[in-house]
Amino acid sequence: MQLLNNTNIDFISKTKVTFFISLAIILLGIGSLIIKKGPNLSIDFVGGTVIQVATSKEVNINELRDLLSKTILKKSEVTEITGLNINQQFRIKTNLRIESTTEISNTILESLANYNPEIRAIESVGPKVGKELQSQAIYAIGLALLMLMIYIGFRFDRFYALGSVLAIIHDVLFTLSIFSILQLEIDLSIVAAFLTIVGYSLNDTIVIFDRFRENSEKDLDLELNELANLSLNQTLSRTIITSLTTLVVVIILYYIGGEVIKYFAFALIIGVIIGTYSSIFVASPIMIYLENKAGQKLTNK
Repeated sequence: MQLLNNTNIDFISKTKVTFFISLAIILLGIGSLIIKKGPNLSIDFVGGTVIQVATSKEVNINELRDLLSKTILKKSEVTEITGLNINQQFRIKTNLRIESTTEISNTILESLANYNPEIRAIESVGPKVGKELQSQAIYAIGLALLMLMIYIGFRFDRFYALGSVLAIIHDVLFTLSIFSILQLEIDLSIVAAFLTIVGYSLNDTIVIFDRFRENSEKDLDLELNELANLSLNQTLSRTIITSLTTLVVVIILYYIGGEVIKYFAFALIIGVIIGTYSSIFVASPIMIYLENKAGQKLTNK
């Protein structure tokens, strides 16, 4: 199936514009991280307690917050969980780390006594475990990038490897910037989304690079920029179809998957869009730039 036939778009000439767009978003994200002293990490990384509570009688979330504000949970974050069953369910997140969760459970049951509350789940993470998970998450992403660079270096060459890895770093930073700007919580599922974005972005990039290598071996008497544009146009239909079909799935997941995976799906939506964008406007231009620089040095010698 060909969605777009015989396109002749000069993608490489638009590199400066797309570079500044990406840079602006990433700088906004970095600025947000500095102002807010880091990302909004979940209790997976900083420690704390999460309680899932259901009520058989309807209660307004603002009223629930008011009731809890008079207890030890006054600084807790309360969100409503939708789409699970007929009972109202809420997630209460607090930085309190108590050895026994009985005190927290009793506090909630007493505060919501008029609404027939039921504790569905309670989870507590210590600060030491949270720090370990932070380190492991960073290590996992770093190791994935290193292994991918080695693989692409062997499969193609070092310029392809640098182009693809820099594009992946761009995608992860872009997604992190959006989460920071919107102050969305980052938990283990979001780290899993980052790793998924790494794989998805690389998939598109390898297809484009493979076509570029094939075209470069055909002796077409074209400049590198022209070869890159030819390869990008030839794979454009496949790239768009892959992105659209993936995007449909993650959008459905976002709307009907429930509160638990809502932000995982949101991260994937950003990742699919920005991964497609970076395969065209980041990875290929970086690879062409490095190839041109290497060619100039060889010529000068």
